Amino acid sequence: MPITAIARLALATTLALCSGCALLATTAGTDSAPKAAAGATVSSGGANAASSAASAAASAAAAATGVQVEVQATPELKTLLERYLDVVRLGRLAREDVAESEWTRLVDAAPAQVRELLQTQGYFRPTVQVERLPRRTAGEPEVVRLVVDAGPRARIGRVRLETEGDLERAAEAGDAAARALREQWRAAWELPVGKDFSSEAWGVAKAAALARLRGAGYATAQWTGTAADVDVASDQVQLFASIDSGPLFRFGSLEIDGLHAQDERTVANLVGAVRGTPVTETLLLDFHERLQKSGLFDSVAVTLDTDAASADAARIVVALHEAPLQAWRFGVGVSANTGPRASVEHVYRRVFGFAATANNKVEWGSERQAWNGELSSQAQPGFYRNLLGGAVERLITSSDTVLSQRLRLGRTQDTKRIERLYFVEAERSVRTVDALDTSAIGISLNYHGVWREVDSVALPTQGVIFTGQGGVGRSHGTDAATGWFSRAYARLTGYLPLGDSWYSQGRLEVGRVFLRPNGVAPQSQLFRAGGDDSVRGYGYLSLGPIVDGAVGGGNVLVTSSIELARPLAASLPAWWGAVFVDAGNAANSWGDLKPVLGYGVGVRWRSPVGPLRLDLAYGQAVHSMRLHFSVGIAF
Repeated sequence: MPITAIARLALATTLALCSGCALLATTAGTDSAPKAAAGATVSSGGANAASSAASAAASAAAAATGVQVEVQATPELKTLLERYLDVVRLGRLAREDVAESEWTRLVDAAPAQVRELLQTQGYFRPTVQVERLPRRTAGEPEVVRLVVDAGPRARIGRVRLETEGDLERAAEAGDAAARALREQWRAAWELPVGKDFSSEAWGVAKAAALARLRGAGYATAQWTGTAADVDVASDQVQLFASIDSGPLFRFGSLEIDGLHAQDERTVANLVGAVRGTPVTETLLLDFHERLQKSGLFDSVAVTLDTDAASADAARIVVALHEAPLQAWRFGVGVSANTGPRASVEHVYRRVFGFAATANNKVEWGSERQAWNGELSSQAQPGFYRNLLGGAVERLITSSDTVLSQRLRLGRTQDTKRIERLYFVEAERSVRTVDALDTSAIGISLNYHGVWREVDSVALPTQGVIFTGQGGVGRSHGTDAATGWFSRAYARLTGYLPLGDSWYSQGRLEVGRVFLRPNGVAPQSQLFRAGGDDSVRGYGYLSLGPIVDGAVGGGNVLVTSSIELARPLAASLPAWWGAVFVDAGNAANSWGDLKPVLGYGVGVRWRSPVGPLRLDLAYGQAVHSMRLHFSVGIAF
């Protein structure tokens, strides 16, 4: 394919004029770029100074000072030209401040400068016409008009990506992991054949490819040669890039700084890797996140020692600042479900000198009073923690009052995608309706799990979250026979973007408690519906079978929801409007289940800690409107 020296020279010249554009380095008569060109950027001080002025004000400013420069081009290119052309920038000065010879030189040089700027955007065959119109009268400005036809935009005609170093040697030796990585790296190239060319896109693609290989464990990877060759006649660009991967860094040891009260073993258990594991960017980021989520540290920094001589046993360096051993938190709030509340929480991060954490929280509200306490070990191998917990809750609804007490012993595991909890629990509940008490006592073995495959845990827009619970136990209670019971529960929530600005969310929730005739289960094991994360338009836990003249817990549950949302305005991307329809109910049997509808509109604020939702819902079965608000994602 013929390569013109003029196109090469123009590309190289353009770099000095385009601020922030990635270096398009080629040398006449050679097929590769200098090493310094890899991922580099070149900026012009004059261009940066000019970019601070709004291009829209150029014509007005020039007219006021005696010179008006008009650029006729597509909106995107017009903005570029008005920002960087010397004749436009000088046109903003008073005419008498610029010598006639300098002004003439700038006007004559404008077409060449236009071509150089357009080449950074992939236009190599533009036509430029310059018209210099004299003043008609002394009071009118002098007009310089640039008429620009950019012509066809060049596209990528060929891409050649080569690897060197340890990655290439391992792949050629038959290493399956190295071959897979090499192919994935090439497939992820961001400027493929057929895509429009620009110097910015070229630089971004090189930077992304370099970062991707470094993130895969080759932390010292470097470009050894890059080139972008232009065939002006066919408007095609051939790209070439060669990268030296350097060595693959494998986990060898931890270097921890900042530990005083906590144990090194706790930190080591959160690495999630054995000796010899490749140190990828994902490994480091996940390790960093687990350290933060442990609640033991105020600040965390995780880095890799990139000394190539020790790549086979690389050091991961961790700098920590421990959180206070004890902390108190006080809070007030209000919920559409349970009304206003105040709370106090105490955290003890080193219980009596052992690697264990104790949490105790007391909440007092108009409709709910509760104490929750948990004593848990710090991270064990496999991210497991052992726990001992207890809870006391008094919940007042529109139909009854339920007092529950629980004692739990179990083991939990928290990973990025999966949370698991195994526990044995003893529970007692007392339900009061019109001064009549009924009680139930049970002991059960339970498993709870959450599986996530979403683009963001806090603010998901695509993916699924599945929550499953299962348990079996034995119970007895007021006017009930002693016997076995079991419980199953599942909740599936899906998120799917619809086009560029609409987002959908769907939920299906199903539960069932299995009891023998005249059997009983504690109230917390039974199901009710209604409220923010159930069926909106109805009160919190107000849907269920009528037991002793009031709404009680049922043996079966089904709820579902469909919601559509979109940003309220392009200038307010964090504020969304939504419409939704909910349906569901709880009952004693599938035959008795009669779903009710709730639907309405809402507003979402996608805050950094999760979505804040404000919904106005109409409950069709009760013929009334209800306001709901909540923060966060329900699992």
